[in-house]
Amino acid sequence: MAPMARKESWSWVNVWSIGTVMIAAAVAVPIVAVIFIGLTPGDDIWSHLASTVLPLYISTTLQLMIGVGLGTLIIGVGTAWLVSTCRFPGKRLFEWAMLLPMAMPAYVIAYVYTDILEYAGPVQGLLRDLFGWTIKREYWFPEIRSLGGAVSMMTLVLYPYVYLLSRAAFMEQSVCVLEASRVLGRGPWRSFFSVALPLARPAIVIGVSLVLMETLNDFGTVDFFAVSTFTLGIYDVWLNMNNVAGAAQLAGLLLLFVVFLVLAERFARRKQRFHHTTTKYKALPGYELEGWARRLATIGCALPVVFGFVLPAAVLGSYAVIHFEAAANAEVLRYAGNSVLLSALAAFLAVAIGIFMAYGARLRKEKIVTFMARFASLGYAVPGSVLAVGVLVSLGGLDNGIDGFMRQNFGVSTGLLFSGTIAAVTFGYLVRFLALSFGSVEASLAKITPSMDGAAASLGHGPFSTLRRIHIPLIRGSMLTAAMLVFVDCMKELPMTVILRPFNFHTLATYVHQYASDEQLGEASLAALAIVGFGILPVLVLSFAITRSRPGHTGG
Repeated sequence: MAPMARKESWSWVNVWSIGTVMIAAAVAVPIVAVIFIGLTPGDDIWSHLASTVLPLYISTTLQLMIGVGLGTLIIGVGTAWLVSTCRFPGKRLFEWAMLLPMAMPAYVIAYVYTDILEYAGPVQGLLRDLFGWTIKREYWFPEIRSLGGAVSMMTLVLYPYVYLLSRAAFMEQSVCVLEASRVLGRGPWRSFFSVALPLARPAIVIGVSLVLMETLNDFGTVDFFAVSTFTLGIYDVWLNMNNVAGAAQLAGLLLLFVVFLVLAERFARRKQRFHHTTTKYKALPGYELEGWARRLATIGCALPVVFGFVLPAAVLGSYAVIHFEAAANAEVLRYAGNSVLLSALAAFLAVAIGIFMAYGARLRKEKIVTFMARFASLGYAVPGSVLAVGVLVSLGGLDNGIDGFMRQNFGVSTGLLFSGTIAAVTFGYLVRFLALSFGSVEASLAKITPSMDGAAASLGHGPFSTLRRIHIPLIRGSMLTAAMLVFVDCMKELPMTVILRPFNFHTLATYVHQYASDEQLGEASLAALAIVGFGILPVLVLSFAITRSRPGHTGG
């Protein structure tokens, strides 16, 4: 019996390993396709781009990244420290409320603030009434449709990435180092800069890196504000100039930005170790703020929530009431169904494939298996517009190959089987968001002792049976969390959906973008609220998980 069980086990190991490598290779095809097309000689459009718009794309993209990075760093880290270690009015509320702007897509908040702050909007109208101004030249007002406006909009909705990881890092810190700092005569802010901030540096760097990657991925905001970034350039060259090679070359250059971010994050942490040297965990000190510090802390935490979530949600709600008949129609329900169907399908496939790959890497810790699994999870770091180009190129090649084969052997044209279909959108979502499910499942599997696998094998169970009977029940929570995160991100995804969707096929994201671009935000208000609503639940779950992650947490 024992030899038979061992033989079954090794056969399954080979299947899992080979399957992991094959899936990873398939997921990596769009990225490889972008690089290949970009390096292939074609129309001489690169010299034209380099002499006209490329310098503008580079400078604008860099300015956008620097502005959003600094803004999210200041807001995210500052509020995380206040909420984690200080006591002031509203602290318990802000623990979870600070994450609410994460549910608000950047393009939605851009539409709302443009409607409020433009020349014909209520803010400038009120100023003209109060001061008697009649024409634009009589006063100065910041232009919302600008690079500065794009920086502000993205900062308001992306700072929760930094806040999320910074707060988790602060919550995990040992109280001993903070007590030692206080004994040496350092107050809350000096302890923050000299002790807590250096210890939280890895988490903060990762948070800012995620923000910058999301900044590179943004399409709706920069398109609406007419800010010439790489993402907008790829879309323009691909769809308006109808030049695949030029779009691929721009996408390849944008990939260099992403690679630089990843390498810079790794280089910043080289040879550095951040370990706790004590097991003394208890409630964090909770510095009691007094006087003006209490008021400033409350205001500092309230402003990002109000401007990043409360005000935009209130405006959308009022528009939904005013334009209810126009906003609540059969089209919106159909587009909501499209969004839910695509997002649910992508979430199911991402979790299933994530489990397969993570378990395959666990069974055989070979370098090729581990490398391919890691490489396949890089899609999240690649902007959606870049992946969309790669998906269209790779699926187009597959369609042409199938069509040529069928014509040659059977005299039948199959046409486009994958390109321009729901399959293309789903595959694009899977490539981009597989990292979320793979990372969650891998981290959860790592907490299960290998002795359980050995015990199951000694009882005659192969890897599949062990996974089904032991591991999946233990990692069910992480599986649900991964599915929820993938689902919500797919609901909000715009650049890939715009490029990959079938003709005359809309999701909530593309529907809102289309109507808002036509200055009809009221008609799209319910759809925008639906996108925001789907994002709130994961935000609350994440906040609850962070609060309970503190060793010694008692739930008080």
